[in-house]
Amino acid sequence: MSITTRAIVQTDSNDPASLEWKETELDDLQQGEALVKVHFAGVNRADTLQAQGHYPPPKGVTNIIGLEAAGVIERANGTTRPDGTPWVDGDEVAVLLSGGGYAERVVVPEGQLMPVPAGFSLAEAASVVEVACTLWSNIMMTAHVDKGSTVLFHGGGGGIGIFGIQLAKALGATVAVTAGSQEKLNVCSRYGADILINYKDEDFVEVMKDHGGADVILDIIGAKYLDRNIDALAKDGHIVIIGMQGGVKGELNIGKLLNKRGTISATGLRYRDLDDKARIVGETIRHVWPLLEDGSITHHIDRVVPVEKAADAHKALLDGEVTGKIVLQVVN
Repeated sequence: MSITTRAIVQTDSNDPASLEWKETELDDLQQGEALVKVHFAGVNRADTLQAQGHYPPPKGVTNIIGLEAAGVIERANGTTRPDGTPWVDGDEVAVLLSGGGYAERVVVPEGQLMPVPAGFSLAEAASVVEVACTLWSNIMMTAHVDKGSTVLFHGGGGGIGIFGIQLAKALGATVAVTAGSQEKLNVCSRYGADILINYKDEDFVEVMKDHGGADVILDIIGAKYLDRNIDALAKDGHIVIIGMQGGVKGELNIGKLLNKRGTISATGLRYRDLDDKARIVGETIRHVWPLLEDGSITHHIDRVVPVEKAADAHKALLDGEVTGKIVLQVVN
């Protein structure tokens, strides 16, 4: 048995803009999964990569784009919260997904259901799920940022960057960011960034050397910045690569990395197994949700776009027009 829904469907695999709002089918629920009526879905750069054919979903996961959403449970189907209490029909939730967010309905494993942070709307909740889980799993669970660390975020004006600035500041770190315009750097400064680097006019390596190097670098660029990130690293520093905007193949100078006693990790959320995702979701709820609820971290939504205009949202993101996050509105 299947579930009928409407969703954004890519009608031409060779055309990233061929995103149409059409009727489609979902696999029926299994025990421990919930059917969620989506009200809003967050837009991520990974979604644009999938539309370009560069980031396919894991085996067995829907081809529908979308890695985060927020809405209301229609069928809880035996799902339980991290604290062991049951989810029930009608509960508002934010959800971390391997795919399927750009749709009226999505099937979600129980370990990827999250309560909506107190004081947040569903649109706001949809804008923070992916960035919150990505950042906590990388700068804390992987790189172990602590008070007194210096953290460098590439792409400071994006969703990861703006949320990361706030999270790192809440953890007691000094924050450096790169961005391509003074306007985006001004936004970064407003959220607490200490070191502002316009990569079009300044060499982030030299700036970071003047500040003693970065203890942690969260990198969305990949190959293009590999060598320079090592140059910008402090002794015993940690580079965490989470994106490939600057390519996938780079040359690694092992001698320089040895001299820094440096560590390089490359991580992602989408291809982790269910238990690993549930662990990250649980940690994020415990440690990041309180920071959202007390105002230490807030969302930054650049714009809300009707889901039917998903292709326009992707274009705006790729054209560099967006500061923070774009959210798709599914329910009017």
